[in-house]
Amino acid sequence: MEKTANRSVLKTLEFLEYFIGNSELSLAELVELSQMPKSTVFRIIQTLEMRGFVSKTTNHQPPKYQLGLKLLEFGNIVAQRLEIRKIALPYMLQLRDSVEEAVNLIIRDQDEGVYIEKVDTRGYVRIYTQVGRRAPLYAGACPRILLSFMPDDEITAFLNRVEWKKIAPDTNTDEQLLWKWIHDARKSGYTVSYGELEPDSAALAVPIRDFTGQVIAGLSLAGATSRFTEERLGHLVQETKAAAKSIMSQLGYTESITGK
Repeated sequence: MEKTANRSVLKTLEFLEYFIGNSELSLAELVELSQMPKSTVFRIIQTLEMRGFVSKTTNHQPPKYQLGLKLLEFGNIVAQRLEIRKIALPYMLQLRDSVEEAVNLIIRDQDEGVYIEKVDTRGYVRIYTQVGRRAPLYAGACPRILLSFMPDDEITAFLNRVEWKKIAPDTNTDEQLLWKWIHDARKSGYTVSYGELEPDSAALAVPIRDFTGQVIAGLSLAGATSRFTEERLGHLVQETKAAAKSIMSQLGYTESITGK
C-alpha cells in the first residue's frame, strides 16, 4: 500500500514538472506526455486544479492548463525563508561575538518551530541545537516567542489540538502558566526559558517582524543556565533586541507600523 501511495505522489509531482518547460498544456498534451489513460490524467489535473496548483487558461478552446497561484504562494514562503537567513546571519555573528552565546533563528511550521540558522558559541560548553531541529510552539523561548505573537484564536486552536509532552524535565505543560508567559512576552518583547528543551540550558528570544509588522521569525540566545542569571539577563535582552532591530530594518520594518 505504501509503495502504491508513493508512486501516486510521484506521478502527481511529474504532472507539475511537465509545466517547467511548457507554460500551457492541454489535456491531450498531458495524456501524450504521461502516457496514461485520459480519464486518469483528467482526475489528476482536476485534483491539482481544485487545490490551486494548476488553473485553466481562458484563451483556449478546449482549455489548456497552467501552473496555479498556490505554487507562487509556496515560492514566496521559500524565498522569504532564504532571504531572512541571508539577512540575519551577519547580525547573528555579531550578536554571538558580543555576548558569547549561541544564536538561533527560528520560524513557524504548522504547530512547531523550526531552526533555520544557527551560530555556535566559541565556548567549550555548547547547547544542542541544529538547523532543521523542531520543537513544539509551547516549549522553549524561541518557539514560544512565535506562539506569543499569534492571534488569540489561533493560539486557542493550537492548544486544543496539541498533545502536551515533557521534552525535558522542566518543560511546561500548564496551559494557564503558558498564557501568562504569552502575555508577558507581548508586554516585554521577549521571553525566557530554563531547561524546557534541554536540561541545564537556558534561552531568551525576541520576535522578528517583516515590512508588514507581522512576526515571521524568532531570534534567540541559548546557553548554560548558569550564564543566564538575573543580573546578566537585561544585557542579553538588550543586545538581542538590537540585533533583531537591525534584521527587521533590512526586512523593511519600522516601528511606526505597529507602534512597538
